[in-house]
Amino acid sequence: MTDTGREDLKEKVLTVNDLIAYQPGTVASRMIVFKKAGTITVFSFDAGEGLSEHTAPYDAVLMVTDGNAEVQIDKKPFTLRAGEMIVLPANKPHAVFAHERFKMTLTMIRE
Repeated sequence: MTDTGREDLKEKVLTVNDLIAYQPGTVASRMIVFKKAGTITVFSFDAGEGLSEHTAPYDAVLMVTDGNAEVQIDKKPFTLRAGEMIVLPANKPHAVFAHERFKMTLTMIRE
């Protein structure tokens, strides 16, 4: 563990879907990289869970790594499956919903 309590994942081969487990009835997250320039976080969503509509001041890349998800950007729905990604534009409202359980990575790029 590092001095911040986070496991040091540098210079390790990581299997994305093994970085976070599904948890019943919730959305779980684990920050993998936290830097001034941006963050990378992995998430798991149980079926029926989601992130309500919100905005962020930075662009972000959402990539589904397991299952599939509904992503809305400015009320427009997109269905993403494992291996697909979408860019969430800065300052546009977006939301994520799990019709079935799924996992994703979110890369936030700060300017």
